[in-house]
Amino acid sequence: MQLSFNLEDAGQVTIGAFALAVPVSFSEEAWNLGETLPLINLLLVFTLSIAFLALFAYGSVFQGNIKYRVPVFVSRIIIAYLLAALVVALILLALNKFPILDDPAIALRRLIVITMPASMGAIIVDSFDKE
Repeated sequence: MQLSFNLEDAGQVTIGAFALAVPVSFSEEAWNLGETLPLINLLLVFTLSIAFLALFAYGSVFQGNIKYRVPVFVSRIIIAYLLAALVVALILLALNKFPILDDPAIALRRLIVITMPASMGAIIVDSFDKE
């Protein structure tokens, strides 16, 4: 079973993230939630994103077998989250809803909120061709 992260995996993660990021990114509710959610809740959203990525990757991508592959497991989760966040940032930028220069706090908050579903889409699509 090959579980190193390659260009094909990056493409799958990107497509999966895009599939779920697009509908959420067009939602004014998501933009407003990113602006108004208290910091503790944003941290919880981020933590839940990472936790569910880890759970899904553990059970589906790695089939519960990470004993000798912990670094690959951790790096796959980090890469999936970062690629999903990049996709979300690009979509929000295209929609002029990512004020990274004018209000980076709002941009980061929106990024965290919308990357949660996008990261799940990313890891799910990434798992499709795993055995």
